[in-house]
Amino acid sequence: MLFLTQSAAVYGIDAIIVDIEVNMRPSSNEQDQSPNVTIVGLPDTAVRESRERIRAAINNSGFFFPFLKTTVNLAPADVRKEGASFDLPIALGILGANADLGSGENLENTLSVGELSLDGRVRPVRGALSIALTARDNGIKNLLLPEENAKEAAVVREIDVYPIRNLKEAAALAQELQAGTEPSIPTMRLTADDLKINAESYKADFSEVRGQATAKRALEVASAGGHNILFIGPPGSGKTMLAKRLPTILPPLEFEEALEITKIHSVAGLTGRSGLIVDRPFKSPHHTVSQAGLIGGGSMPKPGEVSLAHLGVLFLDELPEFDRSVLEVLRQPMEDKQVTISRAASSLTFPANFTLVASMNPCPCGYFGSTRECKCSPMQIQRYVGKISGPLMDRIDIHIDVPAVKFNELRGRGTPQGETSQVIRARVREARERQLSRLNGEGVYSNSAMSPGQIRKYCALDAESEALLEKAMQRQGLSARAHDRILKVSRTIADLAGSENIDSTHISEAINYRSLDRNYWT
Repeated sequence: MLFLTQSAAVYGIDAIIVDIEVNMRPSSNEQDQSPNVTIVGLPDTAVRESRERIRAAINNSGFFFPFLKTTVNLAPADVRKEGASFDLPIALGILGANADLGSGENLENTLSVGELSLDGRVRPVRGALSIALTARDNGIKNLLLPEENAKEAAVVREIDVYPIRNLKEAAALAQELQAGTEPSIPTMRLTADDLKINAESYKADFSEVRGQATAKRALEVASAGGHNILFIGPPGSGKTMLAKRLPTILPPLEFEEALEITKIHSVAGLTGRSGLIVDRPFKSPHHTVSQAGLIGGGSMPKPGEVSLAHLGVLFLDELPEFDRSVLEVLRQPMEDKQVTISRAASSLTFPANFTLVASMNPCPCGYFGSTRECKCSPMQIQRYVGKISGPLMDRIDIHIDVPAVKFNELRGRGTPQGETSQVIRARVREARERQLSRLNGEGVYSNSAMSPGQIRKYCALDAESEALLEKAMQRQGLSARAHDRILKVSRTIADLAGSENIDSTHISEAINYRSLDRNYWT
């Protein structure tokens, strides 16, 4: 007997429909009546091993595993299938071919995914949100998936999501769906509160940072325009503390943005029972991270840290300690806002629209230019700083000095308490709204992503600003890319000030954010 079920395979951050055909026939050899299951359709090792899991799960769930020759075809046959998510649909296909699900020949309008334990329990899988979106786009109404993944998939409203705990429940539900009777398992429904974007869930706040008014201002500019930023200062000056508070002043996520972030984290297996991710991500990889860990990779490419930080913050602490080859692979995603990973069989693209925040000491010992004595030679300092290439430094819009905090500021003597993240975020949102209204319809959503044509259109300078910029370019030896970065940052500073035009004060502040370029150490 032939029976058809449907499942889905995740590639990149999207999924494709996989038809699972199960055919049973008696053995041609009367002496050989042992169960024999053959899986075809380019399965990997995990899929081929599913035969033993499925046989044990069926027997331990109260069903009879047929003593017939069984062939399972995963179509399309030219696309590699990997992972254990096909266990549940293959098991349902075998039960259907054995007439345990009724007299039908397929599970119409139903898609299932899930890994089976030997006792029949259904384990969670990766990419549940991508699978749910693919099911909706292909007109599939019913989705059976592990209970742990149900909340995540239920974000997609146009399909019925059924949380499954074990194979016995799945088989009973499949029978009911096939017969058209009322399902015994209620569909997962999310309330408005479940989908609410909670902008106030951060534990950290900017008001906790003592002193560092210049660095705080630079972070406000960076968040308002989506600019990359580099902190340079001695140990203990607050670089990490400042970086961790950047997400608290970024605008709250829109629903579509939250959906996009959740898709990436779901594919990486980082969502669990949390459902929709409603906070901007903050990723801080260790300096021993590999190229594949940072950018993504593998035989079947998975997203790396730059993609997991999409629409959030990627924080690289102690930047010169990272391997130079690892840092150089950041150059392309910082420009294109996406990562393309090519393999012999396929090429996958992951989004990577992150804000880079990096920090470093001014020298190996960390105390060059501070009140403490620096014991590093000029050659050691140049070698230390030389780990960061000029092209990478050019792509960082803002370089800011973070000096050690004075005792009076640290103790709050004679200085008012700093602004809260909520106050700063309000100004950032206003600046972002100005950018959106100006760039509406041009495919750009922040000043940092403006093209050269848009820079010429929206960053016009008066004579005084032009002369100031020319003098800075000649004196500091800045590149053409640095020239464009200064104009973009100036546009953001003007937006924060509510100004339609860029004036000399905006240009001057933006130039000061480049003054810590290479001549800072020389």
